[in-house]
Amino acid sequence: MSNTAIKAAADLRKAVKAALEKAIDNGELVKADIPEFTIEVPADRKNGDFATNAAMVGARAFRAAPRKIAESITGNIDLSETYMSSCEIAGPGFINFFLAPKYYSDVLREIEEKGSDYGRSDFGGGEKVMVEFVSANPTGPMHMGNARGGALGDCLASVLDKAGFKVWREFYVNDAGNQIEKFANSLNARFIQAVKGEDAVEFPEDGYQGEDIKDAAALFIEENGTALIDADEDMRKKALVDFALPRNIAKMQADMKKYRIEYDKWFMESELHESGAVKDVVELLKSKGLTYEKDGTVWYKNKEVVTQLLKAQGKTDEEIERLELKDDVIIRANGNPTYFTADIAYHKNKFDRGFSRLINVWGADHHGHVARMKGSMNAIGYNGDKLEVILMQLVKLVKDGQPVRMSKRTGKAIQLGDLLEEVPVDSARFLFNTREANSTIEFDLDLAVAQDNQNPVYYVQYAHARICSIVKALAAEGIEPRECTDEELQLLTAPEEKELIDHLAAYTQEIISSAKSCDPTKITKYVTQLATLFHKFYNACRVKGEEEPLMQARLNLCIAVGSVIKNVLEMFKITVPEKM
Repeated sequence: MSNTAIKAAADLRKAVKAALEKAIDNGELVKADIPEFTIEVPADRKNGDFATNAAMVGARAFRAAPRKIAESITGNIDLSETYMSSCEIAGPGFINFFLAPKYYSDVLREIEEKGSDYGRSDFGGGEKVMVEFVSANPTGPMHMGNARGGALGDCLASVLDKAGFKVWREFYVNDAGNQIEKFANSLNARFIQAVKGEDAVEFPEDGYQGEDIKDAAALFIEENGTALIDADEDMRKKALVDFALPRNIAKMQADMKKYRIEYDKWFMESELHESGAVKDVVELLKSKGLTYEKDGTVWYKNKEVVTQLLKAQGKTDEEIERLELKDDVIIRANGNPTYFTADIAYHKNKFDRGFSRLINVWGADHHGHVARMKGSMNAIGYNGDKLEVILMQLVKLVKDGQPVRMSKRTGKAIQLGDLLEEVPVDSARFLFNTREANSTIEFDLDLAVAQDNQNPVYYVQYAHARICSIVKALAAEGIEPRECTDEELQLLTAPEEKELIDHLAAYTQEIISSAKSCDPTKITKYVTQLATLFHKFYNACRVKGEEEPLMQARLNLCIAVGSVIKNVLEMFKITVPEKM
């Protein structure tokens, strides 16, 4: 709800409460504490614009039938200080309320006055929130899951900012640990094979098989020659990693920038190791009695910790048993910490930097990691409930109705960089935000490049361009938009006009709802519906050719719609065309 809509609901609540108090005072209802009741906007507004269940929930307290209580409320209510014009009882005791024309004019005035700040609220109270997303492994190129995670994470961060949170975007780079060892071994093998032939050395069984490893080794040789073939193996591996890893990270940063994502920090895992933070977290777990040693390795009592967490959440012993929880190695026999150990240290670091709420966007394959990560935060003295994980399902690429796995241009698996060369960034960012994270998405390459209303982002952009066209066409005839009086704005009484203004009024609350549920797709759906309602209005209500007061009122409505569409698209870093 806009501030106008929020005020409408708040004032109505006061009026309903005052009516109940009056009914108690005059003896119509027995004296009792007034129970909590709801004021809501019905899904179907044909029967009313707002509704309350006050009579239904008051039946026990007032020892009366809901219908009788509803009659007492409607008989004693004073709507003069509210945006409501009238009310009526429905069914067994629900009460529906109807908005007065002033409400609609005030919504449009609020949009005009707030401009780009319309929809912004202080719901979050300035709470410091970190959104960590994408965080792709730097040992290889980014893929379609990263494309989806980038759009979801960045747009969620924007929604949280609009809802009044202090937001920080972060990319965690795993530039240390086991995966870098595998990277080094893979590069080393490809380097030797490139110099001495395929049979010169066997490729590591757990090595990275991608063509990008061969490409990196070939580029190293092109720029540095083959002298390293005679060097100490550890020196050669280090040189290869020092050459390839920064290039991979730079490519990631370039792809993210092209995708219009700017992070506040690219956090390097190596920072944690160099600062001693990883060793410190191991000592902390030891001091709390949550580790033990076995076969030369240090284990973390994950099963014990997560069992406590799940029991606190109400899980039964049988449910927990089915999960087959196990303890985790945190220090390998060779003395090196595991990925999980660094992850604990990283999330501790996040809390230590003053973030009170942590949101991670992870792939669905990390499902089993969620409980142990939350549990580990509880174990070291932080609140695991303040770590929220959005699990994102797979992306299926489709073209001509058929699944696509390979790029025609390169003959290799499609990467994020390939996608951004084939598909407009506007389409990618919008389409990846049309389905909730927990559902699989089919990304239609044909739809993404379509210049018609079947493409959702084109459909929304076209609504904005159409509004600009209306304003421009009227200006060519010497008609400029002007500020309307309340009486003029209250000429907007057609069903299509009221429905459109009602939707505009819902924007602020939709932002808050999206922030609460960590679901930015609510806003994509909101703006798509706004475009639909605008096209419906445009087809039913003429702007040009009406009497001047009505024409100006409708022109003001068009401009308000254009302002909110622009507001959403700019928030999601999507271009806002004035002509198409």
